[in-house]
Amino acid sequence: MNEDSTGDGRTAPGSRWYDAEAGPLVRPYALTGGRTRPGPSNVRFDLIALVVVDDDPPGPAEESLLGPEHRALLALCRAETQSVAELAADADLPVGVVRVLLGDLLEAGFVKVSRPVPPAQLPDERILREVIDGLRAL
Repeated sequence: MNEDSTGDGRTAPGSRWYDAEAGPLVRPYALTGGRTRPGPSNVRFDLIALVVVDDDPPGPAEESLLGPEHRALLALCRAETQSVAELAADADLPVGVVRVLLGDLLEAGFVKVSRPVPPAQLPDERILREVIDGLRAL
């Protein structure tokens, strides 16, 4: 009998049974300590922001104090530069959780994040017409 059972073969209302293959269920708020924003500086991580391991990260002693999810993200970043969206997919974690965990790693000096370049603005239509007219004149 599992711990969710009522004793008479029925499952208690509101409880769920997960099989052994599903593994332990950890709610996202437990992974982030209930936080929804990354770090005290409230850094915003775009989905396409690139994350790399810092050239001079803290030592192994500091890394051993990190949680398993933090270490998993670090391992993925060591393998190759990845975007926030890729990290979330590869770590099989919600993007919101990854953003909070990356905020922790950024604050501790383990990673660097390069912000995406804003899309280039299109040139003024007048300039394009002048270029076309100049090309036709050739």
